[in-house]
Amino acid sequence: MDETRVASATRTIAAPAAEIFEQIADPANQPAWDGNDNLAAAESGQRVRAVGDVFVMTLTKDGVQRDNHVVEFEEGRLIAWRPSEPGATPPGHLWRWELRPLDDGRTEVTHTYDWTQLVDEQRFARARRTTSDRLQASVDRLAALFD
Repeated sequence: MDETRVASATRTIAAPAAEIFEQIADPANQPAWDGNDNLAAAESGQRVRAVGDVFVMTLTKDGVQRDNHVVEFEEGRLIAWRPSEPGATPPGHLWRWELRPLDDGRTEVTHTYDWTQLVDEQRFARARRTTSDRLQASVDRLAALFD
């Protein structure tokens, strides 16, 4: 079966890239604008600063925790992580945020979910449900913080 395993959503947000990036790079902020309604909470003090950082997020489903392994990072521009069960190797899906400053007050924001390397077939059904529309909901909620 040929299927797309990468979904993304893009929007221009009326805010500087640095301000938007702070919302994304600090996991404690993420539940407030998560369009998947999947994120319950993250402890403060986990602000991402480099590839190799790991932040812990509590999910809405049964209060389960996930370790999120940062695999791409450029301050103010790019952050991506691979979630996993606590202490486990990530099964291969990736969440990415890319910010492209357009001018001092506007930033193009692209949110991507990539499961091309996902190996755990039990996760495929949920991965398929993570569509561009769901990603757009997160981008739109993030944008609303700056309206």
